[in-house]
Amino acid sequence: MAANVRTISEQIEALASRYELPANAAAQLEALLSIVASDPLAPTTVRDPQGIVDDHLADSLVALELEPVRSATEISDLGTGAGFPGLPLAIALPFARARLVESNRRKCEFIARAIDSCGLGNADVIHARVEMWPEGIGSADLVTARALAAPDVVAEYAAPLLRRGGSLVIWRGQRDPAAEAAGERAAAQLGLHVQETRRVAPYAGAEHRYLHVMSKVRDTPPRFPRRPGMAQKRPLGGVAASSDRARR
Repeated sequence: MAANVRTISEQIEALASRYELPANAAAQLEALLSIVASDPLAPTTVRDPQGIVDDHLADSLVALELEPVRSATEISDLGTGAGFPGLPLAIALPFARARLVESNRRKCEFIARAIDSCGLGNADVIHARVEMWPEGIGSADLVTARALAAPDVVAEYAAPLLRRGGSLVIWRGQRDPAAEAAGERAAAQLGLHVQETRRVAPYAGAEHRYLHVMSKVRDTPPRFPRRPGMAQKRPLGGVAASSDRARR
């Protein structure tokens, strides 16, 4: 092995150091990597250790560059899939409560195994469609969504869950002006404000990685959430746009 090539464990330690994570975070991240790589029912196409480090762990933790993420105390991760970014953020922020919302039962069962494997006491899996989760309304100061849907659709899912002053962070790939404009139109109807679009580099060589941040500045109208499926069928932004699902 070349001298400048780090092992997977060394890369995880470097991530923990980069974001000044708690002392046991590296071990928990390794446990998460292990179950994603070894569990035959892990709901992700990224199964090799290097891919998991880059496209799941580093890509999730890069949101810690944002102050609203670092200071979050109540996180709702929507359409969490295999648990990203929710599980890495729960590891990074042990004093925050992370609720991972997923409508697919088998994915929820995997997430529950991953929570147990990582020894996470601050994470819960919620088996529900987000539009049918009344307990979540007004409960979060941070909502996250990665490879879930177009920005206007994600904004509609997230806005009812956020407290005023809370933030929505959406992971996206290559920028799409039409999708971003649709997201801004939807945000205006939902009590959200488009705060920034930040280019990030979760690992060396990463391209087209952006975090889209919206803040909740007004109460969301009581007609939201609409019934399941309406956000996709009749998007508030007025156009159908890409969900950017490349990193599942």
